[in-house]
Amino acid sequence: MKIRAQLLATAVALTTVGTLGFLGGSAQAADPGVAPGGNFNLSVWELQEPVGSPGSPTTIPSSRLQGANGFQDSYFYTDTRDGAMTFWAPEKGVTTPNSNYARSELREMNSNGSAADWSLAGSHKLSATLRVVSVTSNVCVGQIHLGSGGSSTKPLIELYYHSNGDIVAGTENSPDGGQTTHTVGHVSVGKTWTYTIAVSGGHTIDLTVNGSTTHYAIPSSFNAYKQYFKAGSYNQSSSSSTTKGARVAFYGLTVSHS
Repeated sequence: MKIRAQLLATAVALTTVGTLGFLGGSAQAADPGVAPGGNFNLSVWELQEPVGSPGSPTTIPSSRLQGANGFQDSYFYTDTRDGAMTFWAPEKGVTTPNSNYARSELREMNSNGSAADWSLAGSHKLSATLRVVSVTSNVCVGQIHLGSGGSSTKPLIELYYHSNGDIVAGTENSPDGGQTTHTVGHVSVGKTWTYTIAVSGGHTIDLTVNGSTTHYAIPSSFNAYKQYFKAGSYNQSSSSSTTKGARVAFYGLTVSHS
């Protein structure tokens, strides 16, 4: 029985190593006893939380996120059961001036600490392995957001997970607003899935969900804008409740540019 138990434990460990990507994008098991920065490369991210002053959410810089003893709290933490980097966004929380919804979300940065702001030309990719632990209505788990180049504060694309299990892409029609939605997958709440949001050739969004890829043309009205990635739990419902909301666990998160 002891040998059988050891074999089962080994099989579980190998399965975990094969499916979870962490520091540097390598496949290795997460340590549930360290902060998210001990398992994930957070040198190119800053964190926005649903606390702070009205219209001015608290931001945690990359320097505080990195390492095994890096920042974590009740809104951003390592799940001690499986090592997942977990984001909690309640329905009631501090929001940005341009949104009614609270978020616990990473914003892409450059390695030198400046805000990422890349042009559409070239190849850019955000890849994630995750599961939505709980959600009231729906939650944005990844996006490409407009940066410099104009006055718009809109996203280029947002990827939503709905409480019924539908995974929906919202592509912005123009920097002035208006979003077209596309159902791109279905996964039960609590089940692990993967996505890749990429830009290729400056004109196309390539979205892959659980291995299935769809392509969306980028309207020319976005050409003047630079972009950056975001990932986490951007709750899409609001109320007076601090116990209802969206909790999202990430098992892999990588960014690449070329």
